Amino acid sequence: MPPTANTTSDSSRWQDLRSPKLNNDGQLENIKSHLDLVLLALEAIANISSEAILQAAKDLNLESVVGDRITLWRLRASNPQRKSSGGRKKLDVEEARSLVLIICFLANQHQELLRRAVSLLEQATEQNKPPHQTALLGNYLDQFINYYQERITNSPDFSSTLISQLAWKLLIDLLFYSGQNGHRLLWIAIFDAAQISP
Repeated sequence: MPPTANTTSDSSRWQDLRSPKLNNDGQLENIKSHLDLVLLALEAIANISSEAILQAAKDLNLESVVGDRITLWRLRASNPQRKSSGGRKKLDVEEARSLVLIICFLANQHQELLRRAVSLLEQATEQNKPPHQTALLGNYLDQFINYYQERITNSPDFSSTLISQLAWKLLIDLLFYSGQNGHRLLWIAIFDAAQISP
C-alpha cells in the first residue's frame, strides 16, 4: 500500500513507479547497490545528513517506510556492497520506491548546486583540466571517495580512478534526477542497471 500523500503530485509520482518483474535475487541486489550509491553521491555534494533524509521522508508522507535512523540504516545496509554486515534486510519494491522519491526530492532541493557543479565539470572537461582543481568539485570528490572507502567494499581491481569516474557519473545523473520527472528517470535507471524491464 502506498503511503498517504498530501498532494495529487505525491500520489501520481508514487503511481509512476510501477512494480517490475524480478527474475532473481541478483537483480534486486543491483538495485540496492545503485540506490545506495546515488544517495552517497547526494550526501557528498550537498552534505545531506540522516536527519535531512528523514525529514524528506516526513515531507513526502513516507514515514511508514523510512521513519527513523535505525530503519534508514537498515535500508542502506541492505546494499550487499556495504562493509557493514549487521542489520541487513531485503529491500522490497515499496522501499525502493520510497528511496527513489526521497532522493529526487532532495536532489530537487539542491538543484542549483547540482547545476553549478555539472557546469563546472563540463567546463573542466572542455578545457582538459582536472575537475577536482575547482573547489566545489574537489570537495565533492574528496567527500565521495572518503564515503566510498569508509562504507563500500572494494574489489581489488576498483582503482581510485574508477571511483572518481563513478563520482562524476553520479553527479551528472543527480542533476537529471532533480528535475520534474527525475523519479521516473531514476526508477528506469535502477532497473536498467539491474537489467530488468520495469
